Amino acid sequence: MASDAAGAASAELVTGWCIFGLLLLAILAFCWIYVRKYQSRRESEVVSTITAIFSLAIALITSALLPVDIFLVSYMKNQNGTFKDWANANVSRQIEDTVLYGYYTLYSVILFCVFLWIPFVYFYYEEKDDDDTGKCTQIKTALKYTLGFAVICALLLLIGAFVPLNVPNNKNSTEWEKVKFLFEELGSSHGLAALSFSISSLTLIGMLAAITYTAYGMSALPLNLIKGTRSAAYERLENTEDIEEVEQHIQTIKSKSKDGRPLPARDKRTLRQLEERLRTLRKRGRHLEFIENSWWTKFCGALRPLKIIWGIFFILVALLFVISLFLSNLDKALHSAGIDSGFVIFGANLSNPLNMLLPLLQTVFPLDYILITIIIMYFIFTSMAGIRNIGIWFFWIRLYKIRRGRTRPQALLFLCMILLLIVLHTSYMIYSLAPQYVMYGSQNYLTETNITYNDHKGNSTLSVPKRCDADAPEDQCTVTRTYLFLHKFWFFSAAYYFGNWAFLGVFLIGLIVSCCKGKKSVIEGVDEDDSDISDDEPSVCSA
Repeated sequence: MASDAAGAASAELVTGWCIFGLLLLAILAFCWIYVRKYQSRRESEVVSTITAIFSLAIALITSALLPVDIFLVSYMKNQNGTFKDWANANVSRQIEDTVLYGYYTLYSVILFCVFLWIPFVYFYYEEKDDDDTGKCTQIKTALKYTLGFAVICALLLLIGAFVPLNVPNNKNSTEWEKVKFLFEELGSSHGLAALSFSISSLTLIGMLAAITYTAYGMSALPLNLIKGTRSAAYERLENTEDIEEVEQHIQTIKSKSKDGRPLPARDKRTLRQLEERLRTLRKRGRHLEFIENSWWTKFCGALRPLKIIWGIFFILVALLFVISLFLSNLDKALHSAGIDSGFVIFGANLSNPLNMLLPLLQTVFPLDYILITIIIMYFIFTSMAGIRNIGIWFFWIRLYKIRRGRTRPQALLFLCMILLLIVLHTSYMIYSLAPQYVMYGSQNYLTETNITYNDHKGNSTLSVPKRCDADAPEDQCTVTRTYLFLHKFWFFSAAYYFGNWAFLGVFLIGLIVSCCKGKKSVIEGVDEDDSDISDDEPSVCSA
């Protein structure tokens, strides 16, 4: 019987990993379509395309590991709080180690992408823009700049490896004993602290990116879907009127020199500006004419009711997310141990909608995992929407725009790096919403309860299943590997706590701005200063 149960469990695990494999193939297909959709047709490069697809895939695969981690720790136990027959100590340890090694691998690849591969490819193509530069010079310059990123990565790993998480018991110990203690700490953690510190540092940057892009995308994406775009025919009529007005101004200025008199410097400067404006308007007119006569525009018009439904759904999900995050942060502010503990709280004193919904869905497999996956994917898609709407900036300087079919290779690399960093922060955002669920999943453990019988005047002990929490015995509840990476250092947790408040504030500001803004133009970004614009056929039916 035990062998049959172990065989059945193994078969179910194999099926689960097969589903995960199919998910990986779907992720790769999505990344290829997404990158090809946005990359410039004129500046497409093989190496930058492969780098962007691989980086985006790593980001999505890392996010997919969280529900897998929760599922595996939950799968080892029955609902009555007992371990399954096959889940002995060795099997449990093997499963935990497999997930931990998965995190080691993916996080190491993320460090490699962020600090080595993406910077090298980016600086290589920056040097390629100079026609006088040879390939050897490009590679040397790219390696020189990449070396700086590698030094930063090495420093983060060293700091994380030797920051003591525990203090030596003997306060009178010598300096050599203190150094020896640090190396013993490093050996006992198997490098977990070093990797956790590096990933937490990147997660801190990802938090800033999430505050900037994801918070705005969560408000802009639904409202853009609901409001739709302006009419191509109406925009074309306005554009024609603007062309006629500019042409009249040009003729007025040129008429001043009909008698042979030279134009003043001010009029010459105004004339150049008007001619540049006229070229942009004519280009815009060609784009609008193409869109107005396109069958794709008519097809998108037929999809308007569906896009409105999706917009309403997305705004409801955003409100669920924001309300849950607010109540969770308020709970930490009122009931946590304070900033010295990183505002860590076990359990929930103030229930939030998501924290109440997940335990209900746990009773019907696999609805809770589907909900977690939907939240993660929604977080990623709204991040993409935020980056697409805002663009990539360095303080007040716009570096790149993200446009369908017109995005430069360097902008795609920036996009994928930002998404990598945001995905790292996603795990903590999910933990903020449902801490107990992210720590233990749907695990229960047995607790002894005394029952008194009045008739017989006796007592008996009854084992009652209870949801795993911080008070549970360590040998009865298995903590997810995600939690180990999230809370190695209290000061990162404190920073994430304040970042959540900033996230809520930016969402509200973005919601007000999105409501006040009018409908988007049916074409994107045909401006005088748009260096990413080509004369290719523009994309339509954008959100």
